[in-house]
Amino acid sequence: MLDEQPRVIRARWLVALVLGLWLAGLGRDRFDAWIDATVLPPLVVATSIEVLDRNGALLRAFTVADGRWRLALPPDKVDPLYLEMLLAYEDKRFRRHQGVDARSMLRAVVQALWNGRVVSGGSTLTMQVARLLEEGTTGQVAGKLRQMRVALALERRLSKDQILQLYLHLAPFGGNLEGVRAASISYFGKEPRRLTPAEAALLVAIPQSPESRRPDRAADRAEAARNRVLARVVSEGVVEPDEAEAALREAVPGLRKPFPALAPHLADRARAELPTAPFHILTLDGALQGTLETLALESVAGRGEQLQVAILVADHASGEILASVGSAGYRADLRQGFVDMTQALRSPGSTLKPLVYALAFDEGLAHPETMIDDRPMTFGTYAPQNFDRLYRGTIRLREALQLSLNIPVVQLTEALGPARLISAMEKAGMRPVFPGNQPGLAIALGGVGVSLTDMVQLYAAIARGGVARPLSWRRDAGGPEGQRVISQVAAWQVGDILAGLAPPPGAPPNRLAYKTGTSYGHRDAWAIGFDGKHVIGVWMGRADGTPVPGAFGADVAAPVLFQAFNRLKRELDPQGAAPAATLLVANSELPQPLQRFRSRSAAFGPEADAPAVAFPPDGAEVELLAAGLKVRVTGGTAPFTWLADGVPVLVGLESREAMLALPGAGFVTLSVIDAEGRSARSQVRVR
Repeated sequence: MLDEQPRVIRARWLVALVLGLWLAGLGRDRFDAWIDATVLPPLVVATSIEVLDRNGALLRAFTVADGRWRLALPPDKVDPLYLEMLLAYEDKRFRRHQGVDARSMLRAVVQALWNGRVVSGGSTLTMQVARLLEEGTTGQVAGKLRQMRVALALERRLSKDQILQLYLHLAPFGGNLEGVRAASISYFGKEPRRLTPAEAALLVAIPQSPESRRPDRAADRAEAARNRVLARVVSEGVVEPDEAEAALREAVPGLRKPFPALAPHLADRARAELPTAPFHILTLDGALQGTLETLALESVAGRGEQLQVAILVADHASGEILASVGSAGYRADLRQGFVDMTQALRSPGSTLKPLVYALAFDEGLAHPETMIDDRPMTFGTYAPQNFDRLYRGTIRLREALQLSLNIPVVQLTEALGPARLISAMEKAGMRPVFPGNQPGLAIALGGVGVSLTDMVQLYAAIARGGVARPLSWRRDAGGPEGQRVISQVAAWQVGDILAGLAPPPGAPPNRLAYKTGTSYGHRDAWAIGFDGKHVIGVWMGRADGTPVPGAFGADVAAPVLFQAFNRLKRELDPQGAAPAATLLVANSELPQPLQRFRSRSAAFGPEADAPAVAFPPDGAEVELLAAGLKVRVTGGTAPFTWLADGVPVLVGLESREAMLALPGAGFVTLSVIDAEGRSARSQVRVR
């Protein structure tokens, strides 16, 4: 019997143990079911939409719906030192516990009972994430129990890195700053990839009491909290004592820095085009964009409150836009900075002339060395004049383009036909808009609406040897080559002519191929140029289209163009050599039909050597001197007879210049007749 008693006792203990284990298992199963039944808040946290440059640098970010800055940040994109400090200070057993750390909770309770106050918290990082997800409180027992339940549920549904990422996104840093990345950019002006020990410690300290430790409002409290973190991490062996000593001397930032806001117009377009995309990777170079935005501000400074500027830079080989400055300042001011002037329709002035010349070269109508008349002409009812109202007589086409003369380019446009010019513009990817949808010869002088983007795309086609390629601003979204607009020979010839233009005063002497333009009434000033790799376009004017008196493309836009190239690179990339088929000869060696331009309607017009009134030109206002009115005739055969309103004034004159005696001021029709009976006339106003 005595031997059986121990066996009975052992049997009873075994039954009790089995029963206890069964009851524990039953409780555990019910506890697990309770945790699994936890209704979790949404685990997908909204982060700011980001616009990035070609290298992944932040150009611009947008706040989330409630106006908070909350930027995406995976754990592998933050400085490892910060993560080490965070875990050492907040949750040493983060990688081992299942959401609730019983040891930390017990320690916190014992310390509170012993000291009569809360000495340390028992919350794990997972519990903090639970509170941040539900925006709950920490002081109430019910709230703490809810955090524990949610934390345990989170650990079952998410990995440790996913929980850590939620903390990196949601940790509060004062005001409308949430998340480590937003805080690093705002307080330090940099991404959190590389942080100093002082910066990392500050980012660990602020979320414990974000409003009272904001560096921009309470730098002293922020510094004290940072120093406590440094002391703790030294004791944990995360930071060496000498590193911590140096960190203690580092100043706490006293101001918030603005978030990057580069390329705001293009960022708005990207977001409007794909409003749900979290990231937009553009072709822009962030450093270049910032440099040219500064240049834009400098170029309008001291020029009144309404002058505006736009700058566009592209790699003409790839078609990628490297910088897009829509205005000098993205703000609602008198300059109307919110308007993207790279997209606005404006008159291109003389910047379309290179295309006309290139088309004329391709059609066999002319050659850069072809001679052409620059004299008063009428084309039906259209009577264009040169911008300076002066005429150069017979001149080479090369010089006519470099001087940007109007009469020669209108002659070429008449010979080509406006439809030919329009077709070439559309092949280049442009979207021209014509007043009344009735394009005429005035298109060559800017009588059409185009955008700066259109014009840069056209010049990019010329720079690429005559083949168009759509400009692109989304990374990896470039389209295939477009249509051929002009031949390779014509493209090189035009580029060679434009490279012969003298740079504006003060600009470095180089062979930049460029063209300036000024629209009617000085509403638009242009300068567009290219080298062997890049093309840049500059527009200046007023966003509302009102005139800017005295603003010429050569005076205001060209210097900005050359400065933009100078800030893009130190030296220009050389343009290619002339294609093998290029005819590089002087005028006398050209085929006879190319030596002198004659339009296809020339047979019905005046003879090439017919007399013409060189001065005063038709429509001019001239001053009557005491000796009379100075007149000059070109062409024709002496002697000459001059008439005023049909009345002979000088007869049998051998000289080509003379002074006519007139009765007084007013409108007068001057006529000149040569020895062969050929005549020319000019209607002027005499003052």
